[in-house]
Amino acid sequence: MNSSLVGQIHSKSVPLYVLRVSTHSAGASHTGAQNALITRREAVVARGVPRATTAAIASGSGARLVDLDGRSFIDFAAGIGVANAGHSPPQVVDAIIEQARRLLHAGIHVATYESYVALCERLVDLLPHGNKTKAMLVNSGAEAVENAIKIARQATGRPAVVCFSGAFHGRTLLGMTLTSKTAYKSGCGPFAPEIYRLPFPDRLRHGQGQDEATFVAAALSNLEEALATHVAAIDVAAILIEPVLGEGGFIPAPKAYLEGLRQFATKHGIMLVFDEVQTGFGRTGHWGAYQHYGVTPDLSTWAKAMGGGLPIAAVVGRAEVMDAAKPGTIGGTYGGNPVACAAALANIKLIEDLGLLPRAQQIGDRVRQRFGALQKRCTAIADVRGLGAMMAVELCVGGDPHRPDAKLVADVLAASFDRGLIALSSGVHHNAIRVLSPLVISDEDLDQGLTIIEEELLRRAS
Repeated sequence: MNSSLVGQIHSKSVPLYVLRVSTHSAGASHTGAQNALITRREAVVARGVPRATTAAIASGSGARLVDLDGRSFIDFAAGIGVANAGHSPPQVVDAIIEQARRLLHAGIHVATYESYVALCERLVDLLPHGNKTKAMLVNSGAEAVENAIKIARQATGRPAVVCFSGAFHGRTLLGMTLTSKTAYKSGCGPFAPEIYRLPFPDRLRHGQGQDEATFVAAALSNLEEALATHVAAIDVAAILIEPVLGEGGFIPAPKAYLEGLRQFATKHGIMLVFDEVQTGFGRTGHWGAYQHYGVTPDLSTWAKAMGGGLPIAAVVGRAEVMDAAKPGTIGGTYGGNPVACAAALANIKLIEDLGLLPRAQQIGDRVRQRFGALQKRCTAIADVRGLGAMMAVELCVGGDPHRPDAKLVADVLAASFDRGLIALSSGVHHNAIRVLSPLVISDEDLDQGLTIIEEELLRRAS
């Protein structure tokens, strides 16, 4: 990326925060201030809130974060896919301050304000769903998913939802029901009824050597069978899928499979819902991953990178479907907060101004090339995959996809942290390293981070 462009929002004197369950502790190198803050956290913050490292962050800028010791980290996490336009970009901060001086809160249920309407106008322009599109705003990806399901149920008059293995759709009760990873759900049941799960179309694990066309045909046949043996199509309100699995390991769905889902949903009057919470706002090289596939859902959910760091989310969909929801059945007190809306509007403009959609593709190409070359030297790499700047390398014993190596991933991430890189794992078995950097990252920082991962992996695996 052009260094002068990066300079507008990127300072090399700033580091990062990461999220990954790890046994690693960098406490020995921390000052009293760092240790004191972690101690305070442990005293008052519930232990169920995950903590990946002992890093305590003071500031962030561009693609770096700085801890309380002044140590700078290259960020391959982007706040779990939030900081696509970088950490604390001045344009977004200025918009937040300006809006906060005018109006902090009104409540869209009480009164209409310009930033809510303006953001919905931008969303329906960037993310069209058919001839006419509408949107509604909430606070988080989980809320967006829950509201999308409520809309789909009202639009169809049906109760059931079909979802997929490997999926992550949030930590609310319905979100956890839809989420596949059992570790997130421990002790939280009983779960919501009328949820039916199918295998995600992961050819690496389930393809049995088939070519993609044969594999997709079989997967769609399994869908037809499930709707005959598990739940009748006439009872299904929605099919909910991530075009690219996020927490499930950055696995893109085959194009033909999503095309088949679209045809199946249309045939049976089912709402096709895409969860784009992690894939949205430039991450894959388009505003939404669905635009890569040429498949338009009836409804879609958005969050993370939408607000540039402030909590905001949306449901976008075909107008007639969105309007099926009765007044009062969707929304919430803080949904579409004026300040969060102003941040999202400024963030979207910044993504456009900096050309971050094509930049995402450049980043993805660079990561794929580096990891592809590494795969020839390292037998532990079972797969290199992703879409745009949403890339992952999966590590398995001997490269066998049925023998996930979570320990190797944890060891590589811990060693990378010691060298000034924060990155996340993903995958049902935590055996994939994901590269989810801010899209404003410089080529120098991207290459340095990739080199760290390569060197630490080669030290531990052949």
